[in-house]
Amino acid sequence: MTAPPTATALTRLTLTDFRSYPAAELPLDGRSVFLVGPNGAGKTNLLEAVSFFTPGRGLRGAGMAEVGRRLPGERTGRAWAVSAIVSQDGEPTRIGTGVEQAGSARRAVRLEGEPVPPGRLAEHLRQVWLTPAQDRLFLEGAGDRRRFFDRLVFAAEPLHAAHAGAYDKAQRERMRLLTHGLADAAWLDALEARMAEAGALMAAARARTLAALQAEIDTRGERPFPQAQLSLTGEWEQMAGDGADLAEIETKLARALAAARDRDAAAGRALTGPHRGDLAVIHAEKDRPAAECSTGEQKALILNLVLAQAARLSRAESAPNPILLLDEVAAHLDRRRRAALFDEITALGLQAFLTGTDEHLFEELKGRAQGVRVDASGLAELDT
Repeated sequence: MTAPPTATALTRLTLTDFRSYPAAELPLDGRSVFLVGPNGAGKTNLLEAVSFFTPGRGLRGAGMAEVGRRLPGERTGRAWAVSAIVSQDGEPTRIGTGVEQAGSARRAVRLEGEPVPPGRLAEHLRQVWLTPAQDRLFLEGAGDRRRFFDRLVFAAEPLHAAHAGAYDKAQRERMRLLTHGLADAAWLDALEARMAEAGALMAAARARTLAALQAEIDTRGERPFPQAQLSLTGEWEQMAGDGADLAEIETKLARALAAARDRDAAAGRALTGPHRGDLAVIHAEKDRPAAECSTGEQKALILNLVLAQAARLSRAESAPNPILLLDEVAAHLDRRRRAALFDEITALGLQAFLTGTDEHLFEELKGRAQGVRVDASGLAELDT
């Protein structure tokens, strides 16, 4: 027998000197949460705090030294901490992260009070998020789409982040040697071997996630969100999707990197590898690239990708259910799509954190979620 998914929810969130909060504590009942308040009140800061319970920089991509609270005139952010109680099938676990010295970029992570590597967080929480910064996803450069898609990959396969980090580190070292003319062939061979090994793993993980996402979207039937046809344009992801094994991809990538040394040195950047790929999305019904669709259609397409990944992860064996972070999403949906979003979150049994300026945006969610008002006076639970 296979093990069932692990039901996961935050049941308490505590912030200390994080962004605009000198101190805050939010009791949670395990249901979804909608945060209501004026612009600048600190709603997104709460979502960002939750997002730091994963390895990496959180939903704003901020460095560890950037998120500590600063008063006017203070140049350095204070030491900060966020902690939570995570319920996993009813069993509580205390988790926390932060920096222990003002201005430090060194992150500390604790599980039940004991220091652990950041990667251990993925054993207890997996997250998928959507923010206003992603509204122009289909209009911006390929790098933004890669980062968005890699976040979806990472939610399913936490080791993907480590492989991407190893690839980027080896790539930077290789380019430093090429552009300064200091490298011998053996040194470059070693760096390119590291890039090829990590790059093959990255390409394979992306291809697996794409196939699983497309299958999820295809089986979801008629819904208020537009169906999408997905593809990865990168050469190495396409090889993985066509069935090439890791050894074949690794060998060909290492050879391609070696052959491109002079070209890459002249360009000042590596011109081949999984860091060059892109995510292509087609509005299936209209047979039109997402970039040519309306703003509302683009938002709905992105949301459908996030929901499809959340639905898939909610069935993952022996893994924590994902938590959804949806910043200012409801305001950009019509009432029909808002209701469909709330219904889907409820049906999946996932905990979601949503933000909005107006309480009426969440009328269809009341009774099924916890409401919290966020304003200058602090955090107050709404009567829902």
